[in-house]
Amino acid sequence: MNRDSAILRSDGLTLVAAGFAIVVWSSAFAAIAYGLEVFTPAELSLLRFLIASAVLAVPIAIGAIKLPPVRDWPAILALGFIGITIYQLTLGYAMTRISVGAAAVVIALAPGVTTALAALRLGERISGSTIAGLGVAFSGVVLITVGAGRTVRFEPMTLLVLISVLATSIYFVWQKPLLARNPDSGTLGFTAASIFAGTLGLVPFGFNLPAKLATVPAPQIWSAVYLGVVPTIFGYLCWNFALSRATASKVSSFLYVQPLVASAIAWLCLGQVPGMLTAIGGALAIGGVVLTVRTSGKSVPPPAKTPVVVRKTTVRKNALAVPQGCTQT
Repeated sequence: MNRDSAILRSDGLTLVAAGFAIVVWSSAFAAIAYGLEVFTPAELSLLRFLIASAVLAVPIAIGAIKLPPVRDWPAILALGFIGITIYQLTLGYAMTRISVGAAAVVIALAPGVTTALAALRLGERISGSTIAGLGVAFSGVVLITVGAGRTVRFEPMTLLVLISVLATSIYFVWQKPLLARNPDSGTLGFTAASIFAGTLGLVPFGFNLPAKLATVPAPQIWSAVYLGVVPTIFGYLCWNFALSRATASKVSSFLYVQPLVASAIAWLCLGQVPGMLTAIGGALAIGGVVLTVRTSGKSVPPPAKTPVVVRKTTVRKNALAVPQGCTQT
């Protein structure tokens, strides 16, 4: 009974962490749109990750966060470049060149791509219910997009969004073995290291940032500070924590709720009342996520222990006694 309660608490903590990451990532949309009024996508990405790196450097310097061992840094550098640098650049520039509706639909492919990669790379089992849940949630995202009045028009630059989807899916899946074999550094150490790696990859694309900072109004600077601390540090930390404790398909399915959360934030903060299609799409997205969470990566209970009965045997002279349950070789 105590073991079952501990499992439920552990699973609940995982879901809360993933849900918190989705909420803070959804809140980032307004701050990003505000920052893009004065920064280029590369400049804004570099600024937010520089801020995140500076904040994380403090607990690392005093020993509160332990970085992963040196042997894992080549993999972490690669994952940081793929999952942060490439993702931020491709998605940022795509959002300024294609319709928001098309971008939202293509981004919604991320949970499905993550689930497929997890099956190939990690051997995670994909059940029919998991596929059904992902499909229902994806249809919900499409309805939310259409209900928000966004035009779904696919253009050649949509390929950038597909690249960003593949990049973030690789980051989600390939980090799991690193997290599993480094319990000492844990999620904190990996998150900090990958943010450092992603920041280094963004530096060549933001050489004009110092000059730009001298002319940018203070509100845009504070929006970048918010992006660097809350969605970047706390968002990535909670998301990676959830990935370290559950299957990739289960955690990534939460991404389907992000458009609904963004619509709710716009309703509360901007007075943008969602329409009927948005409400129906939100219900489908939540239902699909619930179905995926309930069916993906279910653990198989260990087999019951069978009591071993030891029988007394009489060994005759010149005979070889073979232990019960073994074979003679």
